[in-house]
Amino acid sequence: MELRDIMTADIVETCEPGTKIKEVARLMKSLDVGSIPISENGGLIGIVSDRDIVIRCVADGDIEGTARDVMTTDPVTGTPDMTIDDAKKLMSEYQIRRLPVLDNEKLVGIVSLGDLAVKHEDNDKAGDALTEISRPL
Repeated sequence: MELRDIMTADIVETCEPGTKIKEVARLMKSLDVGSIPISENGGLIGIVSDRDIVIRCVADGDIEGTARDVMTTDPVTGTPDMTIDDAKKLMSEYQIRRLPVLDNEKLVGIVSLGDLAVKHEDNDKAGDALTEISRPL
């Protein structure tokens, strides 16, 4: 099975680097997601997770910044034809819970641990990935 078979692909909402953190957080809340890809000139340049906002913004008492201030740059990405096993290994290696999926440099979807757990018949893959992602560095 490939990522194209389980990824969230309907409409992947993105923000621009200059988007205020409050707007990014509101979008996450309205979409019930834990991350928002950051795009510029049609290309993926980063990703902002709920953890990024808490650790890099709220913890310092600054909620006035922009996505560029807190985003993880050069995010780890997958491709639609990547196998679920390869995605799990990649997510475990880099300890990430969400994997943007690019096709010819264009964002076409996102795979989360939830996608692995809910949409794949081998639910142990999500548990294995979560164990690896959550282990101390």
